Amino acid sequence: MIAPLPKDIPDLPAIPGVPPPPPSIVPATAVVAPTRRPLAAAFRLLVALAAATGVTIDLVLGNPVHVLSHFTIQSNALVALVFTASAWRAWTARRPLPGMLTGGTLLYISITGLVYHLILTNQAGGFSITDDVAPLTGWQAVANHLLHTVTPIAVLADWLLLTRPTPLVVRNAATWLVYPLAYLAFSLARGAMMSPGTPLRYLYPFVDVDRHGYAGILGNAAILGLAFYVLALLAVAVDHLRPDPARRRVLRRENRISSPASSGLK
Repeated sequence: MIAPLPKDIPDLPAIPGVPPPPPSIVPATAVVAPTRRPLAAAFRLLVALAAATGVTIDLVLGNPVHVLSHFTIQSNALVALVFTASAWRAWTARRPLPGMLTGGTLLYISITGLVYHLILTNQAGGFSITDDVAPLTGWQAVANHLLHTVTPIAVLADWLLLTRPTPLVVRNAATWLVYPLAYLAFSLARGAMMSPGTPLRYLYPFVDVDRHGYAGILGNAAILGLAFYVLALLAVAVDHLRPDPARRRVLRRENRISSPASSGLK
């Protein structure tokens, strides 16, 4: 007859000369099981719809090739795609999107909003696009508001309040700058292929070679690139400091479960 195994098996003694294995660190995503988040899914779907609506209006009212060349349109199209996928994952209780993707989306749409409000509409800055231009009206005004104000604020709110920390790392900040640098090269190449004097040859005034020359453009790009890198580092730092919404939900659920026992029998 085989004796039953004891319930408590003592740990084996350490082998002399062999270092103990390092403790394994279990990520929080493996501990906190994903759950359906209908409110987060609905909010993200509305954000995706706002971005897609702004892009669609501009495509209908303008030249699609020219419209799609703008950083504003490209960043909002990215928001529409990423937030649609994120809404589906929240609705179906799947793992969230990688922080590298959501953080990059936040950075690019933040660049869109900040550059527009601080540079392109700032008449004292020298790069304003509103000088001697009639205010936008109708659907153009709706699209402009959605693309430059609504989606940047909504994406930031989602990242701060509804998105779990990754956490991000410093090298992510440098990786995110690849796209703005590639866009700068595209914008300069596009302008160089057009004939001088072509309307809207350069999409943004701070990359207008006819006005500033290549030396001035490189200076503007260096200043903006440094500002974008600082903004990316700020996102990484905040990602380490902001609270985890999923952990708050787990703690609230545990408190609800343990509250009857802690209060005693009645």
